[in-house]
Amino acid sequence: MIVKIEESVRLDLATVEAVELPELNHRRNTLDVLRLDKIHPIISGNKWFKLKYSLQQALSQNKKSLVTFGGAYSNHILAAACLCREIGLPSIGVIRGEQPRELSCTLMAAKDQGMEIEFISRNAFANKDHLYASIQNKYGQSYLVEEGGRNENGILGAEEILKLRQLEKYKYICCSIGTGTMMAGIIRASMPNQQVIGLSSLKITKDENELTAFLQANTNRRKNYNLIFDYHFGGYAKHSKELLHFMNDFFTRTSIPTDFVYTGKLFYGITELVNKSYFEPGSTILVIHSGGLQGNCSLKAGALLF
Repeated sequence: MIVKIEESVRLDLATVEAVELPELNHRRNTLDVLRLDKIHPIISGNKWFKLKYSLQQALSQNKKSLVTFGGAYSNHILAAACLCREIGLPSIGVIRGEQPRELSCTLMAAKDQGMEIEFISRNAFANKDHLYASIQNKYGQSYLVEEGGRNENGILGAEEILKLRQLEKYKYICCSIGTGTMMAGIIRASMPNQQVIGLSSLKITKDENELTAFLQANTNRRKNYNLIFDYHFGGYAKHSKELLHFMNDFFTRTSIPTDFVYTGKLFYGITELVNKSYFEPGSTILVIHSGGLQGNCSLKAGALLF
């Protein structure tokens, strides 16, 4: 069944596209984008890579369902629901926060894919060890996938992203960070002479934090990476008029759509870093477009040009 899904996930559409921006010319930088957003309308971006091995294990272990975790606009939740429907495996989504009067467009779409939705208070959701243990006890015959696919299977799958194309020439590889799962895989798969730059979509401090500890523990002691926490626009899933204006302008100039949760902030940050001469002159930059465009459905109609 996994093979059938692999045929529908169009990895051949994950093209590398050059971006032409005036600010790049000033520093003689070149910037290309790995378009993971194009591989599937729902299982887009990095989600297939982070979920594929967990799905294989769930099937091989004859689990009766799959249970996973996320927020009301989680790309991971929707992708997991779609993948489970494709392979005929019931799915359960444990959602952060109290049940609202109306479900988000993301959760409505997940329900349409057959996912059972269960809400958990934010305090209970924050204590991940206790949360995972209690849900595993409740759904003993289910295969548990951590929030955002944050487990060894997810990291192993993310390692395959850099194997899609010949990407050795890039000095810098840039990506957005949520749980850090994709970045951990990218770091593992990167060449020693490459620098992996992660821009956090969460409002967290630059000092020692859980995300830093996670990467240190899951990247085989690699040190060729840097985390940047300056472009979260107020926190996870927060946005401003400035960000939306940038996303529209970026689309007009490049024809590349972004989302306000992850990739809009990513490309905003990268262009700012170019302007601030963060990257070495004459260097090659690859930005990984990790999908997630469905998150834009929560914006008012007409807010975006795409």
